[in-house]
Amino acid sequence: MASKLDHGDLTLVANTIRGLAMDGVQKAKSGHPGMPMGMADIAAVLWLSHLNHCPSDPAWPDRDRFVLSNGHGSMLLYSLLHLSGYDLPVSELQAFRQWESRTPGHPERHVTPGVETTTGPLGQGIANAVGMALAERMLAARFNDAQFAPVDHYTYVFCGDGCLMEGISHEACSLAGHLKLNRLVLIYDDNSITIEGATSLACSDDAARRFQAYGWNVLRADAHDFDAIERALRKARRSKDKPTFVIARSHIGKGSPNKVDTASVHGEPLGDDEVRASKRNLGLPEDQAFHVPDRVRELFSARAKKLERLASSWRRRMKAMAKASPEKAALWRQYMDDAIPVDLDARLPKFDPATPVATRSASAKVIQSVAAAIPQLVGGSADLAPSTRTLIDGAASVAPGRYDGRNFHFGIREHAMCAVMNGIALHGGLRVFGSTFFVFADYCRPALRLAAVMELPVIYVFTHDSFYVGEDGPTHEPVEHIASLRCMPGMTVIRPSDPTETGAAWAAALRHKKGPVALLLSRQNIPVIDRTANPAAANLEKGAYTLFQTAEGDPDLIIIASGSEVQLAIDSARALAAQARVRVVSMPSWEMFDRQPKEYRESVLPKACAKRIAIEAGVPFGWERYVGRCGKVVALNRFGASAPYKTLAEKFGFTTANVVATAKGLLA
Repeated sequence: MASKLDHGDLTLVANTIRGLAMDGVQKAKSGHPGMPMGMADIAAVLWLSHLNHCPSDPAWPDRDRFVLSNGHGSMLLYSLLHLSGYDLPVSELQAFRQWESRTPGHPERHVTPGVETTTGPLGQGIANAVGMALAERMLAARFNDAQFAPVDHYTYVFCGDGCLMEGISHEACSLAGHLKLNRLVLIYDDNSITIEGATSLACSDDAARRFQAYGWNVLRADAHDFDAIERALRKARRSKDKPTFVIARSHIGKGSPNKVDTASVHGEPLGDDEVRASKRNLGLPEDQAFHVPDRVRELFSARAKKLERLASSWRRRMKAMAKASPEKAALWRQYMDDAIPVDLDARLPKFDPATPVATRSASAKVIQSVAAAIPQLVGGSADLAPSTRTLIDGAASVAPGRYDGRNFHFGIREHAMCAVMNGIALHGGLRVFGSTFFVFADYCRPALRLAAVMELPVIYVFTHDSFYVGEDGPTHEPVEHIASLRCMPGMTVIRPSDPTETGAAWAAALRHKKGPVALLLSRQNIPVIDRTANPAAANLEKGAYTLFQTAEGDPDLIIIASGSEVQLAIDSARALAAQARVRVVSMPSWEMFDRQPKEYRESVLPKACAKRIAIEAGVPFGWERYVGRCGKVVALNRFGASAPYKTLAEKFGFTTANVVATAKGLLA
């Protein structure tokens, strides 16, 4: 149980945080001082009395997670990390928002020790926190028992009006309430101010009733009343079957005599005169920037020692668990390390070349194989599992109060699904995938982008990957989507050519630990390429490889294709065999191919062969890098249409006749 601190000490701590935030923003001449000043009192109580973490071991698995969803207030977090004893010296606070500093404008994971997630795009942090809280409950269900409880922590989130207005917060908080994530505490900085002015300009929601409808425990507290804050946090920790939403009525820019409760203090430096006036008002030295009183150092040092004892006690219990239950300890290590079997490829299912299979259906079989070998693998869909075929057979669903399952039901919440996946990955201990139709990647994109920014090893199973969706029409037929993912730094896109390559794609995705992977899978059946007569599908790991050639020797023409169009490329090459040596290159992943040595890339796409065609059932954007100035792209420069997919293939020119005609034009 947390101890109650002296109000004078808490006031000194909170005012010190305000001073550091003002100074950091003022020195940078940009930033957001208002939120840190308004939430400093709550932060002081939370970090000195409730938040269990370990500055000497930022990755301690059983630490409480703290998420600053309204990440523009980053100087609040940086001040707290500095005071708590993380490797963030005052020189880094002084370098706020500067080149290569560890204090960027918005918190970035991997840049600043102690930062749990990259935040800034409002609402994303809330959804990440839902994922963290969900991962905590799931790991507790797997590893905690009467003798040992290695998983026992909370997830705390600060958020503001902007976070709650963004649609993702509705999706994520609805899901959190449904799942009864009682270890999640969301603290709302209710200051009634946004950039343009009062929140009443655009919003009249009743936040309390909204969260009550979600199934949350709703509390209120004066953000500047230490006793009220303490009571609210204690009540939140006692919640047994609901997440807690604390409405903290605050004053943005508290301490500033002339800018408190104004829109300007949200995102502008106070100015030198107002900084001095604010410090005078708060009892801080007016002419000392980045000042930290000795008493504040003492308080955080004492807290750090207590936290180190907590972490040390946990480590001793883990050693005892390893001695008492070596199998359980080994399983824990497998989860924490996300260990992938070295013989994963041998475990993949086989597919009969005589029976065409949609790659989404092939993926379903692969999922069963890899799930059996990788117990930490969990996944789900945005209400589309029967179509994306992503259920883990024989595994329970994750449900309210039941967290030992492996199948998520995210509901029709694509954006939250992907941001919650980010939170699960950030928490550690589980490997997560999520699925929806590829066209709905548009709904996911902000979370996809942050996964790429943070290099999170999440897997997206995007099915119905092209206009071959057919009768559903252009609203459901992705055209520009593959190009939009390929242009995202850090995103690895894999579009396998057949069922066997689909298995290889899953293996590659699971082994890839530095960034997200998007698997693009077909709705329609695709022929299974006979691997006894063609190169192994494991070549997918290289991103592209020579799959077929009509005759030995240097090629006269190269046809490059991805996904379902690879078979069209093979058929076209065979039709051209009498006229030229035609090489077919399966290119499931640009990113993986571009990571290969120059010599390998040249062996697949020799510069000497400038006559090239690319085939893909999407926009041609980007293919010029592989076909060159003299090449051609058989692609789609329009949205799709509603018709049977074979009709669409003919109308859009995805036929052997059209590819052959295009090739003859190059060969002439």
